[in-house]
Amino acid sequence: MSTRTNPKYPVCIISKGRWESRLTVKALERIGVPYKIFVEPPEYDDYAAVIDPENIITLSFANLGQGSIPARNFVWDYAVENDTGRHWILDDNISWFYRLNHNRKTPVNGGNTFRAIEEFTDRYTNIALAGMQYDYFVPRKEKWPPLILNTRIYSCILIKNDLPFRWRGKYNEDTDLSLRALKAGWCTVLFNAFPCKKITTMMMKGGNTDNVYTDGDERLKFAQSLAKQHPDVVKIVRKYGRWHHQVDYRPFKKNKFVKKPDVVIPEGTDDFGMKLVKVR
Repeated sequence: MSTRTNPKYPVCIISKGRWESRLTVKALERIGVPYKIFVEPPEYDDYAAVIDPENIITLSFANLGQGSIPARNFVWDYAVENDTGRHWILDDNISWFYRLNHNRKTPVNGGNTFRAIEEFTDRYTNIALAGMQYDYFVPRKEKWPPLILNTRIYSCILIKNDLPFRWRGKYNEDTDLSLRALKAGWCTVLFNAFPCKKITTMMMKGGNTDNVYTDGDERLKFAQSLAKQHPDVVKIVRKYGRWHHQVDYRPFKKNKFVKKPDVVIPEGTDDFGMKLVKVR
């Protein structure tokens, strides 16, 4: 059994209509990571029937028709008010957390991967966003670097609280926030080494499935929205039978990490208590 090293920043889940599935809650409880889940007032009783009420925070609004944006900004304000420095914000459809090592994705049994990302991020003054890669973007039969710099961060995100931004719009909010940070000279870090398993968009009821992904335009509005926000780096393409946005992240290669002057990066490898064990 690995040493459990939990995250030092609050882990916050936004959820709507998914008290029955509650994949992210189950995944975090399975590995012993503390969390808070943010739900709308009409759904509080449903969530409280299956989740410890101590872990539930009730939003101050319901059914605004603006997707997850109001809930995301509520969480951000909560983190600022509690002076946490950074906060994690997770979608509610993540079922597993892994460590990718020697082309093997091994489920973790603690909050070690969260803590490793935090420790790396806190070495620098200018990392705005960090997060976990989707597991299906790092197939095991290919070689991958441990992290990708200055790209989009999504679904499992560590956010610097004092950024001069907030979530906005209705579509592609994660890409939009990443691009605004990068354009302002900040850095982002996406960790291939610590992927998470997220259920594909629109494959579960609840969340944005019922109030955003509903007009049957094959996500053209999604792509158009981002292209309007960032016409300099986004174009609209059609792939796999639907519309997509395609982002050019090359202009942000010049964004470089700024290390804190008092930080000494240790020699060798720190596994944050993780050990590979066989489960019978």
